[in-house]
Amino acid sequence: MVLLTALLSTVLPFAAQGTARAAPTKVFTLSSPELPPGATFPRAQRYGLGGCRGLNVSPALTWQHPPAGTRSFALLMFDPDAPGGPWWHWVVVDLPADSRSLPAGAGGPDGSLPAGAIQVRNDYGFRGYGGPCPPPGPAHQYHIVLYALRVQRLGLRNGAAAKSVAAEVRAAALGEAEIIVPYGR
Repeated sequence: MVLLTALLSTVLPFAAQGTARAAPTKVFTLSSPELPPGATFPRAQRYGLGGCRGLNVSPALTWQHPPAGTRSFALLMFDPDAPGGPWWHWVVVDLPADSRSLPAGAGGPDGSLPAGAIQVRNDYGFRGYGGPCPPPGPAHQYHIVLYALRVQRLGLRNGAAAKSVAAEVRAAALGEAEIIVPYGR
């Protein structure tokens, strides 16, 4: 009995430590009602020129649980499968740290971006959202990435190219949340 008591007094403290559960961590997430997991781009979010028959409306987006220390957000949408390298569809920077969503159509000429947010010229040649319009063939994988940034403003120079803005965004990133959506025609 003394041996059993000694064994239990040695083992029980370690067993109790193993049963403690760590508090669940909250993950930085990005979602869209128009682009649920497993979906492709609906007509409203596709580009409307160049043989594509979409309406070119940016999707509604919501995000949760950004990393501590976030001072602003940047949104990048690109097609890494485009001929000639990544094609930039939408770049928005300087989204305020307290923002948690963008409504559908926010990337349009009359869009409702938060005060201070800046849209960069996309590879179609205009500022704002340009939906997918890949060449005929296999589906492309479109990446919509929201970056939590450690800076309040990127301080972009006028006319900055989307590719160089993307490099600045990544350099200032604390974390990222992503949606990947396939689309082909």
